[in-house]
Amino acid sequence: MRGLISCDILADMQKQLRLIFFLVLASICGCGGCGSSGTSPQAIIFSDVHFDPFYDTSLFQALNAADHTKWADIFATSTVATPSLWGSDSNYPLLLLALSSVKERGATSTVAIFAGDMLSHHFDTTFYSLYGSTDYDAMKAFAYKTAAFFAEEVRSYLGNIPVMFVLGNNDEYEGDFKLEPNSQFLSDTAEIFYTDLLNGTSDHQSFINTYEAGGYYSAEPLSGLEVIGLNTVFFSPKAASDVGGAVVAELSWLDSTLAAAQAAGKKVWLLMHIPPGANIHSTKDKLDDTGHLSDAIMMWEPDYQASFLQIVSRYPNIVTFAIGGHTHMDEYRLPSDALLISPSISPVDGNDPAFKLITFSSYAFTPINYSSLNYDLENMPGQFNSYYTFSNVYLVQGLLNDTLTELFPKLETRGNQQALYRKYYYSGHDSASPITNANWKVYWCGIGNMAKQDVIDCVNSH
Repeated sequence: MRGLISCDILADMQKQLRLIFFLVLASICGCGGCGSSGTSPQAIIFSDVHFDPFYDTSLFQALNAADHTKWADIFATSTVATPSLWGSDSNYPLLLLALSSVKERGATSTVAIFAGDMLSHHFDTTFYSLYGSTDYDAMKAFAYKTAAFFAEEVRSYLGNIPVMFVLGNNDEYEGDFKLEPNSQFLSDTAEIFYTDLLNGTSDHQSFINTYEAGGYYSAEPLSGLEVIGLNTVFFSPKAASDVGGAVVAELSWLDSTLAAAQAAGKKVWLLMHIPPGANIHSTKDKLDDTGHLSDAIMMWEPDYQASFLQIVSRYPNIVTFAIGGHTHMDEYRLPSDALLISPSISPVDGNDPAFKLITFSSYAFTPINYSSLNYDLENMPGQFNSYYTFSNVYLVQGLLNDTLTELFPKLETRGNQQALYRKYYYSGHDSASPITNANWKVYWCGIGNMAKQDVIDCVNSH
């Protein structure tokens, strides 16, 4: 109709304006954005460390008897000096290697992001086996010491850089996905995580109130940037049965926190462990002999996901970045704007350990580019090394949200770009569960479709 601009035309205009903004920014400041040194500031993103304090069972009795502040000295006596291999969680040598590489490669970063899962898989059952009985209080004490040790190690390597964090599904005394509202794990860890990770970037009382109640909080690591750390473990179908009220409270808090950020003129990064959308790894196993799906395994309960997406959609110019973990893989999703998922440090799923460095504009807090650094477990070099830079390998230019959004349809049919995505997915080692031509459509559909039926329909139409 004459005199009206269609939604598609308006979207194209907005995209062009963002691209013009990026080009002007680049021409003024160099390669994308203005930092204090004339280059873009950067953030470190690492996830799913799954630190395994049981890797050398000969140390268990000494570790159990000692305060966590003595653990580094005990680990130094171990005869195990090489990093964990594929199929295992992170031992102490891999933890030190990862943190030293994060420190070296992220020395100029202004903020660090840890996307959850500090404790190893099967933590409680492994402890009981070594301890010789199912002494719950003894296991809790050991788990607390492990979490405290991890937080203090992170702080010792990252200096004064604030570390925004979220809890993973293994970060709890009760076991995988068993975190409950107002749990002892939340009350036990509140102060040490506030001090050693957030480094004073959140109002203390506000943090205590929300973290102890439900494991979520907000912080301001940089002036004008608010990071909202969500507890999306509660959103999972595997979550404890009594979390419904806590989810309602968390989503209401998210809405009010975003509204307050908007009123204050702040930008927001959303941090979560479990992302929305499909569990791609499990869903690919649902393909029948004809390559079709009758079901898809989802990360979140559908009502929680719908409410979350509705809330976030009300603040399109406030939320400039979203980060997740949990899958252990180098991937992304498009719930609305792009949600970048960090690969894991733990090689338990057959991947090589990896982390990312994100560059962003210093005043709009909008991501521009990222680089992935991995550790080649086959050759075991002395540090994590550069693996790839997004803009260089995919030959794109612009703000990261736009380029990731534009990449999605190209991945369906463009052989070279699809091959790159498949190659980088496992951060350098993919023999454990390779992406094939037969199951690729599940991986691809999982990027751009969040609802179960949309995932199923997308797979079945290709």
